[in-house]
Amino acid sequence: MKEVNVQLQPLVYNINLPTVLKTAILPGDSIERLFIATQIGEIFYIGDGVIETFLDIRPRVLELGTSTGGYDERGLLGLAFHPGFNDNGLFYLHYSVAGSQGPGALSGTFKPDPCEPSTLNLKWTNRETQYNHIDTVEEWILASDEPPQKQRTLLNLRRPFLNHNGVNSLNFSPETGRLVLTTGDGGSSYDPFNLSQNNLEIAGKIIEIDVDKNSYSDTPLVVTRFNELPVPIQETLTVMAKGVRNIPGISFQRFNNQYIKYLGFVGQDLVESVFSFVDYTPTPVTQLIRASLTRSKPEVNGFVNFGWRGWEGALPTPIIRSCSSNSNLNEKIIAYYEEAITTLALRLQPLTSYFHEDSRSDKFEGTAITGVQPYMGNDIPDLKGSIVFIDFARGKGSRPPARGVLAYTQIREDCKSNDYKIIDTDYNFGSDSAYYVSLGTNQNQTKLYLGVYGSRNVADYNQGTIFEIVHD
Repeated sequence: MKEVNVQLQPLVYNINLPTVLKTAILPGDSIERLFIATQIGEIFYIGDGVIETFLDIRPRVLELGTSTGGYDERGLLGLAFHPGFNDNGLFYLHYSVAGSQGPGALSGTFKPDPCEPSTLNLKWTNRETQYNHIDTVEEWILASDEPPQKQRTLLNLRRPFLNHNGVNSLNFSPETGRLVLTTGDGGSSYDPFNLSQNNLEIAGKIIEIDVDKNSYSDTPLVVTRFNELPVPIQETLTVMAKGVRNIPGISFQRFNNQYIKYLGFVGQDLVESVFSFVDYTPTPVTQLIRASLTRSKPEVNGFVNFGWRGWEGALPTPIIRSCSSNSNLNEKIIAYYEEAITTLALRLQPLTSYFHEDSRSDKFEGTAITGVQPYMGNDIPDLKGSIVFIDFARGKGSRPPARGVLAYTQIREDCKSNDYKIIDTDYNFGSDSAYYVSLGTNQNQTKLYLGVYGSRNVADYNQGTIFEIVHD
């Protein structure tokens, strides 16, 4: 793979933590503008060289960082524009609801112990009271000469823990025209309740929502399982995939007459991965519910499974602990041996992976993958047709201040897993930290945008910069 050098061209300074970067054309306009959604609940766009406020929902969003020491994975997590936004003004939001905090599903931290079977089969009981917060997915409209207004709630989801709620979690599929919601496994670590593999659980799935169907309700229920939803809402939902731990959205690349889907898979202890797939069979939620009632297997052909919690990328999910014979080494023990066997033949293999520990000079030690986008432009010729991804920050082998990583990979003709290459940038962040928190593109995937934050804490305000990635 080629050496690629790029420049980071600053577009916006001193912004709050950016979770979504994407472009759209406002109703009645003809200019494609960059929209920026921040985790605390602001949405801006860049128009005529200045930044304008599109929507501010901070009063609706759960207060972040106050009870967690600043690090938080809740907030405004998803923004997607309807394919007809330029005409109909419809757009969609996913965020954590203000005032919805609960005590959490477990009283303490969780780590499975293969020698203690009771830790391997925990159940999420008392869901109505033992949860962390509520996420909502809503439809909004921008009408002429009026501020944006909420139209309806599509889903209200009760989440067991504060983390793994997805990020950049809403995107429209150009293949089906449906809204795609990427939900993490609900959080903690190791998916304590194995929600991601349970067909009735909303957590740990990639879900398509048919927003053209009328699912309006004055008092939408707060749920955790598909079968708790009213039938009219069930009928709007199909499932693309399960076995998800946490992913920074899904992106689509047109290739001939089909679409390749890409996503990043945030690992547990060992590895971060990029997955791709083309063929899948969207499975109606009503079919999954019917199969559970009859205790039969759903008629699923091509239901994508990423393997979690039995698999972390291409590796069986490990537990890491100190090596008894050498305190400088680690033992890596398979956490869920039986589940790794069960999902072995069903799971999807990653396109590429990178590791939390890696001594190779041309690689880096990763922390968490935070964005994946295909690039189809001509301005950076060595990247055309590649899949670009970012990591939050180089891992434990690096010295402060923190630095995120930009890299790329490509699809091989034989469809086997491929290597990756770090992309060199020329930007000098000085003594400031630079966490790479979001990656975006424009509608025809000829531009790339990078969101960088100077702190791990969402409660540290105005630490963000938005860059366009351009040819060196």
